Amino acid sequence: MSLRKCLLIAMLFTLVVLAASGGVNVYKAESGAPQLNACVGAPPPAAARWPWRGSRPANEPSQWLRPLRREGESRPALFVPIQFKNPKDLGVGKLLVASRGLADPDFAQTVILLVRYDQEGVLGLVLNRRTDVPLSRVLDLKSAKDRSDPVYLGGPVEPSTVFALYQSPVKVKAAENVFAGVYLISSKDLFKKVLSVRPDPSVFHVYLGYAGWTPDQLRNEVHLGAWYIFPADTSTVFNSDPDSLWLQMIQKTELQWAKTQPFAKTAQPIESF
Repeated sequence: MSLRKCLLIAMLFTLVVLAASGGVNVYKAESGAPQLNACVGAPPPAAARWPWRGSRPANEPSQWLRPLRREGESRPALFVPIQFKNPKDLGVGKLLVASRGLADPDFAQTVILLVRYDQEGVLGLVLNRRTDVPLSRVLDLKSAKDRSDPVYLGGPVEPSTVFALYQSPVKVKAAENVFAGVYLISSKDLFKKVLSVRPDPSVFHVYLGYAGWTPDQLRNEVHLGAWYIFPADTSTVFNSDPDSLWLQMIQKTELQWAKTQPFAKTAQPIESF
């Protein structure tokens, strides 16, 4: 058996032992606390809701998540992360990819696009929770009556709130540009305007609800290891196979073998895979 295979088997065995012994903690909300978007601590801007949908319920108290590792515990010496987690990289047009340790059912295995980010709050849309509900059953608009493209669950907060992401070759007036020709649609008039040009479902996704944080909350969650940060791209936002999107993204963040100083004294460097 090759050295590489032996090391890989040893790595997997170590991780299994750590998980069984409680050496690997996961993110969990405190028991008995409200489950309505544990990360929400401040309301997003008023423009985030549909004007005819009624008032927004008050946000629930925030809950902090526990870190993946105990304080002072370090990663195994033979590994280094491919993707670093830096809260300074947060902002509009960035993707959040849930780490494997994020066990909160609202956010486990999610990929989220940040569409608003300022001192008042952060708003994101979950990209990979597609439903079987057609658009015609969600939007009470004449131009949506024949739309069979499915809607997405954008997050645990206010599922009656509706947003859309639309990739347009021309500027969409009054819409918020998220990145590279992708616009956030959040008002009835904008929905009417966009639907009137009959956008292709491959560049027009509708979301029910959203995820929300205060900036400090989200930065702290990134610091604790809950999220990986990536720049957004259209192939991710409008992925044709959203069910596998998280796995595609998390594989980009997996640990790789790396040469370490103590190990290098007794063996040849291990090629990254």
